[in-house]
Amino acid sequence: MTSLLLLNSGPHGDASHGYQLARNVIASAGIPDTHITERDLIRTPIPPIGRDYALAITSNAAHDASELAWSECLITELEQHDMLFIVTPMHNFTVPAALKLWLDYVIRIHRSFKPTPEGKVGVIQDRPTFVLVSSGGCHTGERARQEDFLTPYLRYALASIGIRNVHFTLLQGLAFGPDAVSTAVDQARCALQQMLSHTLTTR
Repeated sequence: MTSLLLLNSGPHGDASHGYQLARNVIASAGIPDTHITERDLIRTPIPPIGRDYALAITSNAAHDASELAWSECLITELEQHDMLFIVTPMHNFTVPAALKLWLDYVIRIHRSFKPTPEGKVGVIQDRPTFVLVSSGGCHTGERARQEDFLTPYLRYALASIGIRNVHFTLLQGLAFGPDAVSTAVDQARCALQQMLSHTLTTR
């Protein structure tokens, strides 16, 4: 059985172009005996990190400490799945607050990474990870008018816990009308299908 964790971090939930495209491509990929766990980071928000959590981290509290319960839950959930699929909008050039909060809980010293003189070394097992990025404007191609800090940041953040097999698909230009949306969805679907197919055949 293949287990897949689908994170949705956009404000439009299951009505978003990204989420609908992700579910469609996953369903048509022909992954045998697939179990999908969905976590909607907006519909079921993660509580903000407070002082109790920060003190537990700096005091090197036990993994089962109550202050670390949310972090432990999210890390364990990630570990229990063979594949990770992130659906995210680009907000002000980078990841939205909901996804950043998920990362802040998952990137945890002595749990998902160990500190070394050379920096963080991830201890989470690598797994195929697909990131579908939606944006109203364009940040690649001839119509690009804004910077993309999301892709390098998210690639670096995931690598810090051991996830390096990361594939990005762009769903951009969604603010330019229905025709632009249709074109963007078709292009993203083709790219995502190719990435997923290649990953499945080389596993």
